[in-house]
Amino acid sequence: MSSNQPSPQSRPQPLTPPARVRDGISWPLVAGLASMALLWPLTGLTGLGGTGAPRALGIVALTAVVWIGVVGFGRVPRPVATLTLTGLAFGVVALLVSTLFGGMSVGFGDEGAPAWTALPALAMDAGWGALAGVVALGVQKARGGAR
Repeated sequence: MSSNQPSPQSRPQPLTPPARVRDGISWPLVAGLASMALLWPLTGLTGLGGTGAPRALGIVALTAVVWIGVVGFGRVPRPVATLTLTGLAFGVVALLVSTLFGGMSVGFGDEGAPAWTALPALAMDAGWGALAGVVALGVQKARGGAR
């Protein structure tokens, strides 16, 4: 008596990633969230959000809400490390865009910022990411989903 059903041994087993990959940093997520640095030049080119402080505060607020929401409600492992690296990557993207397209008013002032300001700016972006990560961790704990 033969059956068309595969035997339990021949069925493909689901692949589970090793613990260090599952509990590590999601680099595609870091890259995706860091791409929000492109909001600054995009809003500058399109004129959305006005100019000056209102535009800057709007972009910062939107970025923070998205980062905290995605990581906090998405139950991302290691939220503080993830968002710290996201902040650093955000700074790198912003720095590259500012360097490559400085004429599009994405730098600091009309002439751009001096080169020595890059490291403090990256440190500040990483710090903001860490702060957002702490808030996201709090959201995870409040929801009962912290890992």
